[in-house]
Amino acid sequence: MSGRFSPGGLSLLLVAMAALGGCALGPDFHHPDAPPAASYDTDPAQPATVATSGPGGAAQQFVAGQDIPAQWWTLFHCQALDQLIQQALVNSPTVQAAQAALRQSRQTMVGEEGSVLYPTVSAQAGVNRERISGIQLGQPGGGEDLSLYNASVNVSYNISAFGAGARRELESLQAQIDYQSFQLRAADLALSANLTTAAIQEASLKAQLDATQSIITDLQKQLDVAKNQLDIGAISRSALLAQQTQLAQTIATLPPLQQALDKARHQLTLLAGKLPGDPSVPEFSLSDFTLPEQLPVSLPSQLVRQRPDILAADAQLHAASANVGVATAAQYPQISLSASYGGEALSAGKVLNAGNTVWSLGADVLQPIFNGGALRAQKRAAIAAYDQANAQYRETVLLAFANVADSLRALDTDARSLQAQTDAAGSSKDALDISRQQLQSGSISYLTLLDAERQYQQTSVALAQAQAARYADTAALFQAMGGGWWNEGKAAR
Repeated sequence: MSGRFSPGGLSLLLVAMAALGGCALGPDFHHPDAPPAASYDTDPAQPATVATSGPGGAAQQFVAGQDIPAQWWTLFHCQALDQLIQQALVNSPTVQAAQAALRQSRQTMVGEEGSVLYPTVSAQAGVNRERISGIQLGQPGGGEDLSLYNASVNVSYNISAFGAGARRELESLQAQIDYQSFQLRAADLALSANLTTAAIQEASLKAQLDATQSIITDLQKQLDVAKNQLDIGAISRSALLAQQTQLAQTIATLPPLQQALDKARHQLTLLAGKLPGDPSVPEFSLSDFTLPEQLPVSLPSQLVRQRPDILAADAQLHAASANVGVATAAQYPQISLSASYGGEALSAGKVLNAGNTVWSLGADVLQPIFNGGALRAQKRAAIAAYDQANAQYRETVLLAFANVADSLRALDTDARSLQAQTDAAGSSKDALDISRQQLQSGSISYLTLLDAERQYQQTSVALAQAQAARYADTAALFQAMGGGWWNEGKAAR
């Protein structure tokens, strides 16, 4: 029996390796289809909201299919907000952490790609000082001291299922890079949306404080009048006490409002990546914002290719699919190729001489035969992880569609609420003016005036809240649509 490997046998092995190398073990990944939905709600929102007079009362048009600018917050036309968001996207620790995670993922991919696609080549040089026993030389009782010098180049290459497993590993790592990339997009979007909302919240609370302070000023004036009337006997002491109580109750609403404003301010500076009290963070008023009158509404089929959280879930599903292939490849033969070339000599100068050349070639094939079902269990676990990622992807899509539907409904409701609050504020102001005139003429009691003052205070604060809600929910719609990151480099319309 010949110990030589025949050319025909080598050819068959190479053909078999090529055939298996061309196979991709595990499922081929396909991006999930968009849900077959024509709208975000069974009862779609009206093409435009109602309009009302006053700040933030413009009608908003819903434009289906219109693209979203990357810097969507510029549509509020607030220069201080524009500058703050641009600075925050650079300084935010949250964004910086997402950027670092993306760099880490990319470098992991580079390292893994080098190890699985290319052979490992290393150089080795060494010297050993040893004593050889005389018995080994046929001279009992004698011996010899010598130094052995060697230098060699070693090459090794591991092939998992003839390369199919390696390709699935790289596919999984690339999907992880995609995931981290979309996580960074999501961090940018969340930061810009949260900053916009925090600025609007601060502006709303300032407006509520201003309205309350104005009411307190009026109540104090009315109290001064009441004291004079008490002195001349025009009113009873109980009426004066009621007016004092009304003033005190209104003043008592200031600390909670101030506390909420301070908290909103701290949140704003935190999101900007700065310490509380940093004077470089601008303050905001509702008059700084302009309500966007045209609202782009992406088609449902586009949403799954726009929202970073959906795309991140898609990337995780892709990685899970590739990991099934990795687990499948582990059940197939693992091939290791190795080679070395160098020299050995008793002196360093002769290591590279032709007569001192040493070399080796090797090939190992490892085929798992019995491992207690561990490899099959790993594959089943990978399939279960894929099923989990698939369910999480579908849940993310459902939540995204619900976010958009909620935002569209909120904007329609906000417009109608602002209209009602504007009417209520106007009516309560007129009622208060009339009540004050009637009190002077003696045609009504102080209790009637106090009730008018209470209604005016409530409607004034509610009006500021309704105005802010339109701005905040507009920002929420842009966030729900994905924020327009795919249009980076394009000017906002």
